[in-house]
Amino acid sequence: MRISVIGVGYVGLVSGVCFAEVGNNVLCMDVDQEKVERLRRGEIPIYEPHLEELVKNNINEGRLEFTDSIEQAVQHGLIIFVCVNTPQDQDGSADLQYVLKVAAGIGQSIEKYRIVIVKSTVPVGTCEKVRDTIRAELEKRGVDVPFDIASNPEFLKEGVAVDDCMKPERVIVGVDNSRVEEILSELYAPFVRTGAPFLVMDLRSSEMTKYAANAMLATRISFMNQMSCVCERVGADVMKVMRGMGSDSRIGPKFLFPGVGFGGSCFPKDVRALIKTSEDAGFHFSILSEVMEANSTQRLNLLKRIRAFYGEKLQGKKIAVWGLAFKPNTDDMREAPAIEIINGLTGDGAVCHVYDPKASENAVKIFNGNAAVVFGKNQYEVLDGAEGLILLTEWLSFREPDFERMRSLMKAHVIFDGRNQYNPKLLSERGFHYLCIGRPNV
Repeated sequence: MRISVIGVGYVGLVSGVCFAEVGNNVLCMDVDQEKVERLRRGEIPIYEPHLEELVKNNINEGRLEFTDSIEQAVQHGLIIFVCVNTPQDQDGSADLQYVLKVAAGIGQSIEKYRIVIVKSTVPVGTCEKVRDTIRAELEKRGVDVPFDIASNPEFLKEGVAVDDCMKPERVIVGVDNSRVEEILSELYAPFVRTGAPFLVMDLRSSEMTKYAANAMLATRISFMNQMSCVCERVGADVMKVMRGMGSDSRIGPKFLFPGVGFGGSCFPKDVRALIKTSEDAGFHFSILSEVMEANSTQRLNLLKRIRAFYGEKLQGKKIAVWGLAFKPNTDDMREAPAIEIINGLTGDGAVCHVYDPKASENAVKIFNGNAAVVFGKNQYEVLDGAEGLILLTEWLSFREPDFERMRSLMKAHVIFDGRNQYNPKLLSERGFHYLCIGRPNV
């Protein structure tokens, strides 16, 4: 099939490449000319495992191209995916200006039948707004070109997005006629050959499903983080509690790991957008308001523990930080807990020597102007003379470090583990003062 993808951010690039990988002819469009030129050379603007190789291979095979012309994109694809950003507006709602701008561009350029599919995460009713915008532009032109609208929410997890796209747990499409359902069923056939469900529903239910899924996962995380606070106070081990809960088939183990809170581009934004959608509909979604409050509090809890440990003596202390991205296997710093924690410590006078395998380039921009944030070349360099280590992102390279080397480098052998990576008893035996989340100190 001939496919156009408008918006070559995280979702658009991964989706476009995966559609090309199974044999489709894909044209990806973005208004950022510099990004387009880089992609044409096979240079990837984001870090995602396996993505660079797939981009280069499909460019070389002639199945994947890039353009900055929306007219060219509309002319190219029978199917046009809208994958532009929907940033959070000031009132918490999703800002649809980019989605509707694309819709206007399609209406100004469309010459023959097209299926316009909204893949961006959008509030209920957005597909109808896209349809109205395209129709309005056609009326201005005085032409009548047939088109259909569909919803196809993405469920990509950063760090494993290529696998999620190529081997999805489910594919959800919202349609309002059988012709579109049939075409999309054919498009996704290579991805659901192993039996993953292809779920067809109405437009509004499809739009809501993405928000509902992310809100539920965020709720599980915040529940477990608050459970960790209770465990700390009563002397229980939250990791044992988690395993006991997760063994219940009705609950399962996923998204129950306690830590310093969720971040990234999806959960915070989508939960806030669903809260706003509910408010606009006259319903107070109280659980989700508490989820966001719990997430914010969890970051402050670790900061409070660090401050309590050092008392009023943070001024001038060198603190090492391992991990800056909001999760491993990505360079994404959006709403990363590290930002708030590092800014809090440097505001107290500490000097943070930080390291992340992939996110340092993005972090430099975020901490620009903060002379108390020093970037290290590797995880051990930042430990030299440090009076404490804070683990904030669970990269694999941090899982089994050389603890003897760490002891020899650090001035004070203190570890604040925001991801519960290590065994408290073993760390104590190795001479570390170890503070983690929701577990008794040894």
